[in-house]
Amino acid sequence: MQAVGQCSVCASRAAGGLLRNQTDLSLLRANKSGLRRGAACIRFVSSMKAGVQKLGERVDSEHSSVAPLSAGRGLHATPFAQQLENLSHDSLIRRAASVVTDSSSTFLSQTSLALINALADYSKAVHMRIAVQRRYLAALGKLTPAEKDSFLEVINGQRAKASDRLHECKRIELTWINALNLCKMAAEAAHSLGAEQASITVGTNIQVAQSQVGEARKLSADAEKKLAETKVEEIQRMAEYTSFIENGEEHEVHEAYLRED
Repeated sequence: MQAVGQCSVCASRAAGGLLRNQTDLSLLRANKSGLRRGAACIRFVSSMKAGVQKLGERVDSEHSSVAPLSAGRGLHATPFAQQLENLSHDSLIRRAASVVTDSSSTFLSQTSLALINALADYSKAVHMRIAVQRRYLAALGKLTPAEKDSFLEVINGQRAKASDRLHECKRIELTWINALNLCKMAAEAAHSLGAEQASITVGTNIQVAQSQVGEARKLSADAEKKLAETKVEEIQRMAEYTSFIENGEEHEVHEAYLRED
């Protein structure tokens, strides 16, 4: 506004001087210079007005573009708020029950694997003991005192190894039983809370664990049965050997003990 006012004053002065004294050339030149400055001022003001108008249009367009973005953010925020509202105590408890079933299933799988490996090691130790004892019984009567002592040392070592493996099996089995009971309680809790899928999953894991451990137990039981049969055979042969030795029939006893089963 100040620029417009200055331009108007310059224009009026130039016009007035031109009317009062047309013969004054220097004044005329000054008036022409003033007119040029006034025209320049008018063009400057016009350009300022155009710039302000364009700036206003740009701001309006930015407001119009920002408005849908804000509306879009609002649409995304609404489901998130609804999700927060849906997290009730019951849903949180069901989720916690699912976590418990997963953890208990992992606990059961790890203890099952440990027990299966322990039972397998025990079965191997028992079979090694059986093999050594049968070799000893087959060679009875032909062994030197040193060879006999060597056999007995190996047999005693295998007996101690099998005993250690059995102790390890019993120790791990207690942990496995605890894991099994924990899974059963977790399955019951999940079922009562409505987490059916979690309950079904842990129930399946329980059945698989029981089946696998049952197979390993069966193998160890078969090994123990063979060991018991070997012990009975050992007692019988040792009794026969001692009887024949006492009766002076050592040669016949040797031939009897050299026969294979």
